[in-house]
Amino acid sequence: MRVLVGPDLDPEADLATLYAAPADPWLRVNMVETLDGAATGESGRSGSINNAVDKVVYHQLRALADAIVVGAGTARIEGYAPVDRPTVVVSRRGQVPDLLRGGTPGAVLLATCAGAELLDEARALLGDEHVLVLGADTVDLAALKDALVARGLTQLLCEGGPHLLRDLVAAGVADELCATIVPRLVGGEHPRITQGPPVDVPLRLHLLLEAEGTLLGRWTISSQRRGV
Repeated sequence: MRVLVGPDLDPEADLATLYAAPADPWLRVNMVETLDGAATGESGRSGSINNAVDKVVYHQLRALADAIVVGAGTARIEGYAPVDRPTVVVSRRGQVPDLLRGGTPGAVLLATCAGAELLDEARALLGDEHVLVLGADTVDLAALKDALVARGLTQLLCEGGPHLLRDLVAAGVADELCATIVPRLVGGEHPRITQGPPVDVPLRLHLLLEAEGTLLGRWTISSQRRGV
């Protein structure tokens, strides 16, 4: 991979160094999109547009994370299963995706709200201590970050989906966006990497890599929100 932009970074540095978080705690979001802005391909999954270059960085970001944060819909569609670090599912309904119902206690945490229709089921499935009730009718994402940090999970990687990325940015909770732009055009009606009400949040480019025509960037997210 070539470093195209990087603040005083060694172009020969390894990915762990290039993607090291500048602070602790830190919440980064990692997304992939095509050159014409699609966040999914024909299958409705991001896996239908990513490539081998993207997967290298995807695995590196996971290796640097204490926990993976993901929306319930994305976890279900993308087929998430328990991994070697906690998976934190965000669901206003209190829904635990089927493939995340196994695994050892604590492998999956659920972030939900007091009004969740499936709250009792989630508690019975995961255990009370692994269900985080944050807010009355919606999930308080700032409180979620604080709750995870209090558990010692300070390096957080969110993998979407688009609605959760938008909400994290609107709430001023996300610190960084990592985005891969794959050299493909897919047309059609596909979601973008953000979905939901308008936001207008400044980003500052921190790193830009290129490999085989694929661009991989790191942008830090301004704490000042506009137009939320």
